[in-house]
Amino acid sequence: MTFRVTAEIEAAFDRDGYYLARGFLAPEETDLLQKTVRADDVRISNAMDIRDASGKRTDLALWNHPGDDLYGMIARSRRMVGAVETLLGGEVYHYHSKLSAKQPREGGAWEWHQDYGYWYANCLFPDMLSVFVAVDRCDRENGCLQAIRGSHKLGRIDHVRIGNQTGADPERVKLALDRLERIYCEMEPGDAFFFHGNTLHASDQNLSDRPRWGLIYCWNRASNDPFREHHHPQYTPLSIVDDAAILACGMRTDSASTTFHRKETEPEVTTPEQA
Repeated sequence: MTFRVTAEIEAAFDRDGYYLARGFLAPEETDLLQKTVRADDVRISNAMDIRDASGKRTDLALWNHPGDDLYGMIARSRRMVGAVETLLGGEVYHYHSKLSAKQPREGGAWEWHQDYGYWYANCLFPDMLSVFVAVDRCDRENGCLQAIRGSHKLGRIDHVRIGNQTGADPERVKLALDRLERIYCEMEPGDAFFFHGNTLHASDQNLSDRPRWGLIYCWNRASNDPFREHHHPQYTPLSIVDDAAILACGMRTDSASTTFHRKETEPEVTTPEQA
């Protein structure tokens, strides 16, 4: 059975600011994704080296448009688009994608932040969300996502420089942690974590002997077309595909034709848009 957002899931997302979809990808799809990501030398070689305050790094590859490769088939699948459109309440388009790779023993941490804390500069409404699809098992030992339950209801929080990153105002984060529940998003490969653009989230360093890789798909409502041109796309209609296209695609990456963001030319993307 393919994943669909029920009324109960929608209510949980509205209440908590997130929803963890176990087994979002089928085992065969997960196996294909793992093999494809590990073999995608071009994407990894084009990843930005993002450092935390202690100097530990996360490799972050970022691109704008979903193509005809495996990453694009997952993004454009009816399963993914249908879920996002239900949660955001209308037509959506792909804002950008990321591959976040925390290598064993050296993967860096991300400060507490809201994605809309960065997207606010170009988008009027917080009608946006992200979907973290686990490539590896994600747990406390290797720096899984953390989120503050219900923090999306705080509205946008001012973001400031914190060491080498930009994060949410630490005083406001402390107040939120004093009053709201911190959750650790421990995930198995193929699970998907849907979270609102105003949900506070972070992650610790990967001090384990295991990698912690994840794909992140970022979405915007069509009605929230950015009010200025910037490094992420204006409204771009989606070409939705059947879920079967994921397996049918095979280990296609289209990396050679993908345009990746660069730290030196896109300084905004060095801020922690995503854990």
